[in-house]
Amino acid sequence: MQLQFLGANQQVTGSSYLLEVAGKRIMIDHGMFQERRYQERNWEPCPVSPKSVDVLLLTHAHLDHCGLIPKLVRDGFNGRIVTTEPSVELAQLVMNDSARIQEEDIKYKQKRHRKEGRKSRYPYEPLYTIEDAQRVEKRFNPTGFDTPVSLSGDLSVTYRRAGHILGAATLEIEAKHNGSTKRIVFSGDVGQDDMPIVPDPQPVDAADYVVMESTYGDRDHKDAGNVQDKLADVINDTVKRGGNIVIPTFAIERAQELILHLTELKLAGRIPLLPTFLDSPMAANATEIFLRHPDYMDAEMRGQLSRGRFSNAWHNVHLVRTVDGSKSINTIRGSAIIMAGSGMCTGGRIKHHLVANIGRKESTILFVGYQSVGTLGRRIRDGELKVRIFGVPRDVLAKIESIDGFSAHGDREDLLRWIGTVNQPRRVFLTHGDKQAADNLADEITQQHGYDTHVPAYLERVTLD
Repeated sequence: MQLQFLGANQQVTGSSYLLEVAGKRIMIDHGMFQERRYQERNWEPCPVSPKSVDVLLLTHAHLDHCGLIPKLVRDGFNGRIVTTEPSVELAQLVMNDSARIQEEDIKYKQKRHRKEGRKSRYPYEPLYTIEDAQRVEKRFNPTGFDTPVSLSGDLSVTYRRAGHILGAATLEIEAKHNGSTKRIVFSGDVGQDDMPIVPDPQPVDAADYVVMESTYGDRDHKDAGNVQDKLADVINDTVKRGGNIVIPTFAIERAQELILHLTELKLAGRIPLLPTFLDSPMAANATEIFLRHPDYMDAEMRGQLSRGRFSNAWHNVHLVRTVDGSKSINTIRGSAIIMAGSGMCTGGRIKHHLVANIGRKESTILFVGYQSVGTLGRRIRDGELKVRIFGVPRDVLAKIESIDGFSAHGDREDLLRWIGTVNQPRRVFLTHGDKQAADNLADEITQQHGYDTHVPAYLERVTLD
């Protein structure tokens, strides 16, 4: 058995792995590299021949896990893609939106670069087109949780609940090898306990090998305090200054969770009844997908749905689908809450709202999700005084705030508890975390549990005995 690490090694984005076992080549995730220092990898040929891959197992529908699948299919992958039912719809939505943004960005960059007389580092074409993204749909093979899926006579995979976002899964792959059965577990992205909408992460009883995320391997969310208290404080402070609250928002899970929190704060009279905009057609479409899959939500959320609470919350938000509608937000007088994608400020409508607000001392830019190293969001959050948006340097005068407790990722304590449920794995591989976070978590796992733990490098290949 061979395992190769094709992405998210000592950094967060671009999750992808190749498992070679029982004569099959299984790819687990194939995500886009969103960190600026690694974006050129998106344009490089896939490290393994797409035509040689037999099946792709998708843990969940975030761009850094599914964003390069259209390119893989275009370049020759012809196998099935196994994932949960909500992830089929959400991943298709994410890939279509990614293709649309790329096509629009290329046109804008061509125009701007011609005007400036300079050449781009990348080809003047999208990484993949909307047509490429739509071609993926027929490859999907939906499944549910806790039901083994046969990959061949000697191989099967079972999807377990990972928390994180709707439909997100931990994968348990069982392989008959040399007369014995081996279990290889891929954690996917592990969520926190007691989060809105999704069920808690499901513990793993036993595994021979574990590939585990380490996004927050060096910090705990509990230090962030109550998220509703902090959200109310940020909003009320900004209203006193007369500015807008601009929130870079992930369209899947984070947008829906924010709306629930904002509704509760308004109903309790803890924040003013501000105009609230969700400037994201994708988030609106994602919510419709959520509502089609209540069986994948936790029991509390299903109860709220039956009482109409979620639909009532949604009606308190102005959904903005058109470009003209997006532009009109920045003509409104007084304070407003503006949520828009992308969540790391790497593209989409959030950039226009940043242009309108980042130079205003009255406004606040509020981060409620992880910002990968090198992204525009990370540079703003880390305190850079000047950032480049749409090719123009902008002074950062707005107040910058961050609430880590919203994260869909488990923190150090959550991850240690999760891996502690696994009964003596032969080896644990830590990926999907910056090097410091992964190294920190590796030391903690070794000290607390005594497991052999390794932080692999990009394209490293290991033999699983």
